[in-house]
Amino acid sequence: MGCFYDKGLKFSCQGCRVCCSVDPGFVFLSEDDIQRMADGLSMERQAFIDTYCRIVDMGQMKMISLLEKENYDCIFLTDKGCKVYPYRPVQCATYPFWAHILENKDAWDEEAKTCPGMNKGQLHSKDEIDKILETRLSNTPVVLI
Repeated sequence: MGCFYDKGLKFSCQGCRVCCSVDPGFVFLSEDDIQRMADGLSMERQAFIDTYCRIVDMGQMKMISLLEKENYDCIFLTDKGCKVYPYRPVQCATYPFWAHILENKDAWDEEAKTCPGMNKGQLHSKDEIDKILETRLSNTPVVLI
């Protein structure tokens, strides 16, 4: 038996920015994300972390996440869009093709209630989606002890 997206899924970002704003959340960063973003902003790694990140206590571990503005917008969200779009975190670049959203059709449809780009536009094949999902899953966030 196949998965619900065997024939692919449609998604094209509509630029609504809801995934980058409105609600509090975390954009957990991997070492690759941190270095790519620091390089893109012409900053040293630690200066990037000190300026744009926060340490989130998750109980038994701590993780590095991007800061949010007071209104919960991502620190890099501007009136013109994402300030770091060409080198944005993998978490952002792979949305909405995340494991919990791809778990089943109900999970996909539930997420689509808040994302106007889902079920519209470009058809992404199952192979493409699986590669995106693998990229997301292999991009392990930094864990601090």
